Amino acid sequence: MKLLETPRPSQPQTEYPEHTLLTPGPTPIHPRAMKALTRPMLGHMDEEVFKLNRAIQADLREMYGTAPGAFTALLAGTGSLGMEAGFANLVEQGDEVLICANGSFGRRMAEMAARYGANVRLVTAPLGEAINPSDVADQLGDAQMVAVVHGETSTGVLNPVPEIAEIVRRSGALLTVDAVTTAGMEPFEMQAWGVDYVYTGAQKCLSAPPGLAPVAISERAFARFAARRQPTPLWYCDFEGLRGYWLEQTYHHTVPVNLHFAFAEALRAALEEGLPERAARVRMMGAAITTALAPLGFSPYVRREQDRLPTVLALRLPEGLDDAAVRKELRKREISITGGLGPTAGLIWRLGLMGEAARPAPYRMLMSALEDILNAPGLVKRFEAALER
Repeated sequence: MKLLETPRPSQPQTEYPEHTLLTPGPTPIHPRAMKALTRPMLGHMDEEVFKLNRAIQADLREMYGTAPGAFTALLAGTGSLGMEAGFANLVEQGDEVLICANGSFGRRMAEMAARYGANVRLVTAPLGEAINPSDVADQLGDAQMVAVVHGETSTGVLNPVPEIAEIVRRSGALLTVDAVTTAGMEPFEMQAWGVDYVYTGAQKCLSAPPGLAPVAISERAFARFAARRQPTPLWYCDFEGLRGYWLEQTYHHTVPVNLHFAFAEALRAALEEGLPERAARVRMMGAAITTALAPLGFSPYVRREQDRLPTVLALRLPEGLDDAAVRKELRKREISITGGLGPTAGLIWRLGLMGEAARPAPYRMLMSALEDILNAPGLVKRFEAALER
């Protein structure tokens, strides 16, 4: 019997307004990644997908500065899954874990490690200040793992990972690093520093769609994993299952294939531009924005220049500025920026300078809108002049 299809009325194609996304993540999708999203679907066990995955692994080794042949992969989840997978695989009940916590994401690390049975101890610093490596040395003791956020997104602080890593390396403890707002925009040296587990999120510095967490795992970390007394409680990201799919092409779970294709394009574009060049670009943008906004009363939230995270520009608001009202007005104009988180809510703005957001064009639109909203003539001209310096 032939089935008759009921004619459907044609639907007008939706047109979306151009949106300027200047948050600390996600970031605007790279055009090459956007195009890759639309390719026809392939199976996750297809040889073309395995070939793509091998290329991704090689590029991740370059991005993270790993040892030759080090294991790299993509987890099918956001950066928070990358964070959790490290603790799930490398921590057991009763392990001593030292967490560097000077913001919301360091605190999230501590919560996750505790849920997997660790005895968590904290090295802290006041909001807006970096972790002091000497405090890590003083509190290291018999810790089996040290975990630190490289770029603390909640406050715009850059923690001194190379100095912390040197201390940890001498102790024999594993070092886990959250590189969510640094990897892909800032040079990262996993092998040279002695990092054992590192992760980021696809939607941050690389301007790929959310949904993937790129990780790199050292041989020392795999040795710790192999010595576990009990299987990891997180089956989905079990290191052995992960290695089976990525190295031996054995089935574990269905990976988001088109996200892999999009990520591969965004990562390749970043490496072709060059990580030093991207780092220079973000610093140029940060300096121009800060210079342009300074006469209005905006100032860096992080006091010491060497502690400022280039990819998340944290600016203290001028006295009397209505944070919520201004950001609401910006949103009406299809411009998104982010305020403070927790204790810094209403006190700072956090402007994303990662990937495709760290370009003059979107911030030119922000300056133009603020010039109108704040009645600040000359703001765009100051920004343009600062870019030319």
